[in-house]
Formats: sequence, structure tokens, C-alpha cells
Amino acid sequence: MSYLTSAVLGTALLCFALLGLRARRADGPLDDYVTARNSQSASTLGLSFLASGMGAWILFAPPEIGAFVGPVALAGYAIGSALPFIVLGLYGPAIRRYLPEGRSIGEFAEACYGAGVRRWVSLISILYMACFLAAELTAIGAITALLSDVPPGLVVIGVAVTTLLYTAIGGLRASLATDRWQAWLLIALLLVVGGVALVRLPEMPVQAALPAIPVGSALGVALTLIIAVTAANLFHQGYWQRVWAARDERALNRGAWLGGAATVAVVALVGGLGMLAAMSDVSLGEPPIPFFALLVEAPGWLALPALVLAVTLVASSVDTLQNGIASLAVAGSGRRGLSIGAARLVTVVLMVPVVIVALQGLSVLRLFLIADLLCAAIVVPVLLGLWQRMTPLAAVAGGVGGMLGAILPGWVMYGSATAGVLAASFPDSIPTLPPFLGALVASTLVSLMIAWLKPSAMPRTV
Repeated sequence: MSYLTSAVLGTALLCFALLGLRARRADGPLDDYVTARNSQSASTLGLSFLASGMGAWILFAPPEIGAFVGPVALAGYAIGSALPFIVLGLYGPAIRRYLPEGRSIGEFAEACYGAGVRRWVSLISILYMACFLAAELTAIGAITALLSDVPPGLVVIGVAVTTLLYTAIGGLRASLATDRWQAWLLIALLLVVGGVALVRLPEMPVQAALPAIPVGSALGVALTLIIAVTAANLFHQGYWQRVWAARDERALNRGAWLGGAATVAVVALVGGLGMLAAMSDVSLGEPPIPFFALLVEAPGWLALPALVLAVTLVASSVDTLQNGIASLAVAGSGRRGLSIGAARLVTVVLMVPVVIVALQGLSVLRLFLIADLLCAAIVVPVLLGLWQRMTPLAAVAGGVGGMLGAILPGWVMYGSATAGVLAASFPDSIPTLPPFLGALVASTLVSLMIAWLKPSAMPRTV
């Protein structure tokens, strides 16, 4: 069985590589390599937002939220997963007009506030995407061990090398081309795997009920997820690349709404499976993994398409992250004459530590939460960059205020700054609302106050 599984996974990865390499523009300039400027339709962008935003995380987090917290929190997760696309769809046209030759969130920050803020924003973005990459590759190793006899390390390296091959050679166009096919493939496989698993579910007990969690607590979890996921994903350079890749403003707006709607549907579907598993009294495992618990009652052959689904999910997000990190590093150099060869080298070099971390099989959830909180502390000051009154001082002060706001709830609750810092580092790897809400509110208030008291003297044209 392991030989068949290896052959099927190898074939899937080979197809992704061929699709990506066919889309490359061999003689294109560096700008086309990292932005594919003004070339993509609304439908392509919609599918790309869906595929690049999905990852193996949807097989773990939404089902667990659905099973243990219920539909309200699941709705918050679905909205939070889609909201970054909607924000960029609405805000992106103004960004394109303000920075028509832009390539990254770092360049946007520099145009608004200067090089110092750019370096800060770029660092947070790279940190977040590196955590995302390590988490995705770690997850595919764990899923491989769960569903097959194939060595997990082999699949981790296979996904990393294959996606690296076509993204390093083909750039953003390669990622966009594979996204289209990966989006349709993951939808089809999800319907097959989820449909068969549902058919084989045990009969629902008469006393079956939704998770017994107070509505207030469920709303708190939902709001936490909306803030954390939205703030973090607005620092996903892969999404920012698509702002300039869009054929025009209308294509960007429509593509963002299409990708957002599809993302809400997919997250709700997968999370709903976890909810049904819990209500059917299926053993969810230890630690609980509701989606994979469904496969225990399903036919044995379903493990193979489930594994292909996982590989597709991981490849679709990893190739976007690889290209995003490389483009951010290139744009962050401040040298528009940097060669494509250097950009490719950056892509390869940055993947080495990520793969090493992924092969350790460590949990990166706490790192993810810390990176999410850093993003939440500075996202509003960055997005306020197009406001006429904003200044570098207001942006930096807002970011510092956001970080202080993150530790303030724990400081007040436990009586010391040290305890506040510890609470904001999520020692139990559980997302809690106070640090995120404190970061968001404080950064917003401080930015607005300083911008109002000391507005920019330089007019801006949007």
C-alpha cells in the first residue's frame, strides 16, 4: 500500500510542478517574477485566494472549533479566514492608485512612513509567513504518519522541494497557475472525502446536541478568531502580491469577494463535519482530531484521497508562502535592479531553516499565536497609511501602544507587568480575547490621537 500511496502522491506533486513550470515567463523581468502585474482575471484571483489561503490547518482547527465550541465560534473562524481577502478587495484599489508600481506590504509601508517602518513591517510579515510554512509542512508530516506507512519526512521534503522548484523558476505566475487547479481539486476531494465519511457516520443519538458552551463564551472565541486570523493574514505577502497582479481594480474586487465566499463555504463545511462527528458520539481521539476521527468509520480506501487532499492543501499554501517571502525580501532590499537569480536564491535559502523545523515535528501553535498578536498590534497603523493626517510617529506610536495594550489585560488581572507579558505569550497555546482586543484597541486609539494632534504636513494623492 505504501508503494501505491507514494506513487499517487508523487504523481500529484509532479503534475503541480509541470503546471507551474509551464506558466513561467522565461524572459520576464524581476517585476513580473514577483507581481505578474496587471495580468490576472477575477476568476483566477478568486481561485488563487481560496487555494493559497487553505492549508492543512483546515483539517484540524475548524473541525475542532465546531466540535467543542459550536456554530457561533465556527462562523467567527470562517469570517476571519475570508475577511483579509475582502479588506484587500475593498482597500486594494486605493493602494494600487497610491503605489502603482508597488510590489509588497513593505513597500507600501515605506511609501507611507519611510524605510524604518518598512523594515519593521517586513520583519513581522516574514516571521508570520515562516511560522505558517513550518506549520503546514509539520502538519503534512503528521497527516502522512496518521493515514499511511509512507515515511513522513519523505513527504515533507517532497512537498517542499517540488513547490520550491516551480516557484523559484516561475515566480508568482507559477503559483497562480497551480492555484487554479489546486482549488478545484481540493473542492472535489473535500466533497468526496467528506461525503463518504458522512454516509458512514453512526446514527445520530436521540439526545444529540450542539456543544454546551455559553453563548457569551462562544462569541468571545469567535471575536478572538476574527481579530487574530484577519490581522495576521493582512501581513501575508502572498495576498498583497495579488493586489498588483489583478488585471484591474474591478478584477481585484470581484476576485476577493469570490475567494472570500468560497473560503467561508469551505471552512464552514469542514467545521460542520467536526460538529457532526461530536454529535454522533464518534471517538474524537486524543488529542482530539474530529475530521480524521470520521475516517475511522469510513472505508479503508478513503485514506488515499484524504492524503492527496492534505498534500494539495499544503502545496497550495506553501508555494504562495515561498513566493511571498522571497518577493518581500527582494522588495525589502530597496534595489529594483536585483536579479531574478538573486530572487531565486533567496527563495531556496529561506526554505532551509523552515524545512529543518518542520522535520522536528514540533508544535508551532504558540509561535503562531504570538505572531498573530504582533500583527494585531500594528495592522491598523499600517492600513491607516493612506489617511492624510497619518505620520511615521503616529504609526510607530500606534504599534508600540498596541503591544502595550496586548499585555495590559494580563497586567491588570494578575498585578504585574511580567504576568501580563506571560499571558500575552499564550503559555497554554490557547487563543484568548483580551490580548488581541487590547492590542487592536490601543493601537487604533494611539494612532488616531497622535495623527489628530500632530498631522502630516505633506498632502497625499490617492
